[in-house]
Amino acid sequence: MKSDANRRDGWVVGIDAGGTRTRAVLADARDGRVRGEGEAGPGNALTVPGPELAAHLAEAVASAVPAAMRGQVLAVAAGFAGAARAPEEERGRVRARAALGAALSRLGIRTGAVEVHSDVEAAFAGAPGRPADGLALVAGTGVVAARIVGRVPAATSGGDGWLLGDDGGGFWIGREATRAALRAVDGRGGPTVLTATVGRALGVAADTLPPAGGGCWAPARRAAYRAGLLPAVLDRPPVRLADLVPLVLEAAADNDLVARGILREAVAHLALTVHALRPRPGELLVVTGGLTAPDGPLLTPLAARLAGLTIVPVADGRAGAVALARLLTGHRPADTP
Repeated sequence: MKSDANRRDGWVVGIDAGGTRTRAVLADARDGRVRGEGEAGPGNALTVPGPELAAHLAEAVASAVPAAMRGQVLAVAAGFAGAARAPEEERGRVRARAALGAALSRLGIRTGAVEVHSDVEAAFAGAPGRPADGLALVAGTGVVAARIVGRVPAATSGGDGWLLGDDGGGFWIGREATRAALRAVDGRGGPTVLTATVGRALGVAADTLPPAGGGCWAPARRAAYRAGLLPAVLDRPPVRLADLVPLVLEAAADNDLVARGILREAVAHLALTVHALRPRPGELLVVTGGLTAPDGPLLTPLAARLAGLTIVPVADGRAGAVALARLLTGHRPADTP
C-alpha cells in the first residue's frame, strides 16, 4: 500500500461538464497547479446520450493528460450539469458515473478515487479559501442555485431544464429573442433589430428579412420569414438557442428596447432563483456560468439586485473540481492555492 505521502505525490484531474462544453484540467496533487487542459462537446448528464457523453469526456481528458502521465493520476473529480444529488436527477448522476468510468477506462486511467458532483458543487468549491458553506448560482445555458452545507447542496432552486425551467439562462434568453422576432413579424410585439439578426443567424433567406431602414414589410415577406425561421429552430437541439445570446447583448448595447427588456427580465429571474433559498444578509454567493462569471454580461446588474450578499464570481467549475479531486488524495482545502 502507498504511504500517505506517496498517495499525494502525483496528478489529479478536475472536470467541468456543462451544457455547452466539457473541460478537463490536469493538476499537481500537491499544489494544485495546472499542468494540462482539454475541451470537448457538451457534458450535461441528463440531456447528452451516454455514449456521446463518454466520448466528450474522453476527448477532454485525453487532451489534458498526456498518455505517459495517465498511470500517475491519483484522483478524478467531475462536476456535471444534470447530476445534482436531488432524487429527480439521480438518473443523471448514474449516467455521469457510467460515462466517466468508461472514458477513464478507455484512456487507461485506473484510479479508484473518482467522484461525481453537480456543476454547482464544483463551482462553489472553486471560490477563494475553498469555503464549505454558502450559496452558489450557475447561470450558463441553464440555471441552478443551491445552498451548500459541508460542500454538499442542502437545498436547490431552479435546475429544471430547458423545457420546464432555466429561466434567465442562455437558452431562455435565446428563446425570448426568437419569440420577440416572431412577435414583431406578426404585430404582437414592438419592432426590434433581433428580427433581422436572429433570422440571419438561423439561416433565414436574405430576401425574407425585414427591409433595411424599416421600409414596408409586405405580408408575403413576413409569411416567408416565419416559414424559414420556425423549421430552422425546430431542426436543431433546443439548447442551441443559447447561441443567440451574443445577438441580444449586441442589440441591448445599441439601445434596442426589446433586447434590453429581455436582459432585464433575465436578471430578475436569476435574482428570484437565489432569493428562493432565503439568503441571509452578507452571506457568500458564488456565481459562475457564461452569464455571471467574472466579466459575465449579467454579473453587474445581478450584483446590484443582490446587493446585500457577498458575491464572488468564479470562471467555471474547473478549479473547484481540482480542489475536490485533491481532497480525495488527503489534501485539506487550505492546502489549495
